[in-house]
Amino acid sequence: MLSNLHFALKEGGLDPVKVALSSVSELYAMPESELLAFKTALIKDSFAFHYANNSFFRASCDEKGITPNAIESPNDLINIPLIPISFFKSADSHKLLSVSLKAIELEMRSTGTSGIPSVARRCSNTVDYGVLGIYAMYREFFKISKGAGLYLCPSTEDIPEMGMIKALNMLAGLLDTHRFMVKNERFVPEDALTQLDEWANKFDRHIIGPPFIIHRFISFLKATNQKIKLGKNSYIITLGGWKRFSGQMISRVDFDNECIEYLGVEKSQIRDMYALVESNVVAIDDEYGVKHVSPFIHFSVRNPKQLNKEVEEGETGQLAILDPLSISTPGFILTEDLVRLVHKESDFGRSGQRLQYIMRLPESTEFGCCAVNLDKRLDDLEGKKVSADGACPIVS
Repeated sequence: MLSNLHFALKEGGLDPVKVALSSVSELYAMPESELLAFKTALIKDSFAFHYANNSFFRASCDEKGITPNAIESPNDLINIPLIPISFFKSADSHKLLSVSLKAIELEMRSTGTSGIPSVARRCSNTVDYGVLGIYAMYREFFKISKGAGLYLCPSTEDIPEMGMIKALNMLAGLLDTHRFMVKNERFVPEDALTQLDEWANKFDRHIIGPPFIIHRFISFLKATNQKIKLGKNSYIITLGGWKRFSGQMISRVDFDNECIEYLGVEKSQIRDMYALVESNVVAIDDEYGVKHVSPFIHFSVRNPKQLNKEVEEGETGQLAILDPLSISTPGFILTEDLVRLVHKESDFGRSGQRLQYIMRLPESTEFGCCAVNLDKRLDDLEGKKVSADGACPIVS
């Protein structure tokens, strides 16, 4: 039996996934072996659903000669067929659906340097699971229930289908107030500074957005010789990758040091997140800068040259995600990201997997997510502004 807990929940008429989503702290407190067994049972249930309801996915399973009954232990998870993430960009991506197209409640998109959108469709159950999972992770790692959010990104009103913005906007529901500072594809750092000043001594002030726009704001502070003291309860929360459209990498070490110097925070207050629009996973930095994978989702790090083999913990490999929260499409995705799983250094702290993101595969046809396109548009518009009025833009 994979998990006594999973069996007991089903026998009691409860949805094991929903119980897991409301029990993040309890899952992180489990012994490693019990958490892995529980996750495996959730993934087996998901595999059985998609095998029964998705002819495209089942054909891949039949080709490999694997059925849900073949998943008897965590070691068997590597046999589940994976969907290359590029399939979400194909013109016939609807073939990935395990539910009727009429059942789709939400479509979200992410577009990297190729300009071809990745379309992730979510039915009502998948939306339920995704929302519960994201909020559970936000509460586990941020404990935010008040304050003001300075969003250095566009609003969901401007870009309603952008997955990155949708996920970040969910934080706003936990705050007293918030403002989006990218409007009409323009970011004016002076306006952002004015807004922070207005909130001073009234709210805990959090800065939220992709790293490159926060980096632009810090560049403005450096150029104008200004420093802010946000306070001990504030967070700098980033999502969206560390590579600019030009290919230039933003150094995480330099970014953290500049946040400490110019925004007046401690390193423990700077939290990066890893997420994909095609999955319901979110991995969030703890106070030590270690990313923790959602405890109900499993990461399998593969040898890029032999995708049926996993690399040893601590070695770099290609990330495969096994996501039991995905009902609308199989959540078994082969990404184009190179990562490492980090070893737990002591018996203290959370169980589960720890992630270190490395880079995109060198042979990947594109890099970045929707944040990369936003970066390029802002840069292009700043260039046009220079040509029009001779002003010198703040550059990253």
